[in-house]
Amino acid sequence: MGSRRPTVREIAEIAQVSIATVSRVSRGTGQVRPELRQRVLQVIEEYGYRPSQLGRALAERKHGSVAIVFPGLAGPYFSELIQGFEYEAMEAGAGVHIVGTHKRAAADADVLAMSARVDGIAVHGGTVKPETLQRLAAEVPVVVLAGQPLDGIPSVRADNSQMAELTRHLLVDHGYRRLVFVGSPDGSPDVTERWEAFQQAHREAGVEAPAGPVKIGLQQSDGVIAAGELLNGPSRPDAIVCANDETALGVLIGALGRGLRVPGDVAITGFDDVAMSSLVQPGLTTIRQPIRELGAATARLLMADQSTENLVLPTELVLRGSCGC
Repeated sequence: MGSRRPTVREIAEIAQVSIATVSRVSRGTGQVRPELRQRVLQVIEEYGYRPSQLGRALAERKHGSVAIVFPGLAGPYFSELIQGFEYEAMEAGAGVHIVGTHKRAAADADVLAMSARVDGIAVHGGTVKPETLQRLAAEVPVVVLAGQPLDGIPSVRADNSQMAELTRHLLVDHGYRRLVFVGSPDGSPDVTERWEAFQQAHREAGVEAPAGPVKIGLQQSDGVIAAGELLNGPSRPDAIVCANDETALGVLIGALGRGLRVPGDVAITGFDDVAMSSLVQPGLTTIRQPIRELGAATARLLMADQSTENLVLPTELVLRGSCGC
């Protein structure tokens, strides 16, 4: 652990108890067996653990809850994030408020008002304005999920640079030349980084990249619409690189519905590696990101006294049949 202070999770792992047990022992609350309490106290003393300010607030039941805020709630991506976040928060004895703003005009004001009702807030990147995040962080602990850190506000995000590796695979290993990128970078830090990595791979391969992405939403229905726009004309692309798996699955449905062969007539790729990606035929080539761990790590960071830490979780290229492998 070096010179930094240990987290409640690390103490729990060393003592081989739950996070909730460490919290009860460190604060002298709740019922814990004497021998178990002694074991935890020994580990606490040895490693110099001190509960965080948020943890104390939760134990004192100031509010006893934290919140996680998304731009929307539909689809397997958000479901996995919620499961990871909720598990860690509940282990620490905190209730969870789950909020989908659905990009309402009053979203920023609603999130600011929530700071009076919870002990910490995780905000998905692109959901509210940067100035709103700064105002929010002045009231309660804040962590940005799937977004860039902002002036001392920590973040947890996946490594989106693997999109360059996927694009190089299509350009170099398969020899595709006419690639399009489907997904809108507007308001999405993740999609912005993936689009930039897509462009970077073209530059490195000496191939001209498209002038811009095909700006659509990230739902499966958006992918079906994109397929209609991209696959009906004579200048059909060699490969369609989608910003996420849901969009890619929609493009796949649209392509197969038009009698096209995937990858014979067009290759299709995604990003996320949701469960359905390995079940469709052909299987979807994609980039696996640890979605549930993104949520879990966000909750741990929110409830730990490590307010300046930024985490980038690794991702992995997954090759299946939809690209031609």
